[in-house]
Amino acid sequence: MSTVIGVTSKDLLLPAPDQHTPAGLVLPAPDQQPLDQALSTAWAALEAVGHLVVLVPAGLPDEHRRRLHAIRSLLETDRMALVEVDLPPLALALLARQLRQISRYDLGPGVLASAARLLAHYLHAGAVLSSVTGLDRLEVGLGPHLRSWLPGARFAVLAAPAATLTTLGPHTRLPGPDYPTHLALAAHGLADEWVRSRLGPEWNCGHVSEFALPQDSARWWGTARLVEFAAYIEDVGVLYQLVTSAHRAHCRCCGLELVGDRCAFCACPATEPAEHGAVP
Repeated sequence: MSTVIGVTSKDLLLPAPDQHTPAGLVLPAPDQQPLDQALSTAWAALEAVGHLVVLVPAGLPDEHRRRLHAIRSLLETDRMALVEVDLPPLALALLARQLRQISRYDLGPGVLASAARLLAHYLHAGAVLSSVTGLDRLEVGLGPHLRSWLPGARFAVLAAPAATLTTLGPHTRLPGPDYPTHLALAAHGLADEWVRSRLGPEWNCGHVSEFALPQDSARWWGTARLVEFAAYIEDVGVLYQLVTSAHRAHCRCCGLELVGDRCAFCACPATEPAEHGAVP
């Protein structure tokens, strides 16, 4: 392993599914950790492992974002990448765990960092909400806003890979994955029966796991009463194959191998293609 995966809050580090999954690193908000301690933590990870890839939520508060950039600048390192990901909190936590899982294989830091955006496309993330009046991450029409004031109103929302919003009813269906997945859910203030008994079977999810609701979920979804869910690929061999079968190139500045057209460490564009990695 040459890369450690970092997140911005402790609840984004889900329990490892097996004993081989490496631990992750937490770089919390400035009010939760002094700068000197954050610098020491990041430096120790870089010295022990080699590279650090931090998943940055798209809606991260400005002061926390500035802290991450300050750490990178003060350490004067090009071995720390800040990768912005626009996913709901539970899906982001699952993505971090997937990257931790594949980080133990023969993937370079550039490939692993750019794999975050690749694997994000294979996450189906949404929520059952009691109201959409506070939902500003997705486009909400006047009708759903008005129905939010009705007693007992419920909404089924899909945020990724494409946005869908509908009133929850007996015949509600959400577009799901066409490949084998497991289903994760986290609930607060609402029953999770529809997600367990309807959504999971309709999406052909092989297993349902329950987690604690991430602390940022209420802010992301605009309500504290919700059931957040995400369908994800559990098989680490499939995750590895998705990454290693993608087109690779080299960064024209730092030389790291990567997936995509831009390096996550130095932001330079890619150059000539490299050989694909072997499929396990």
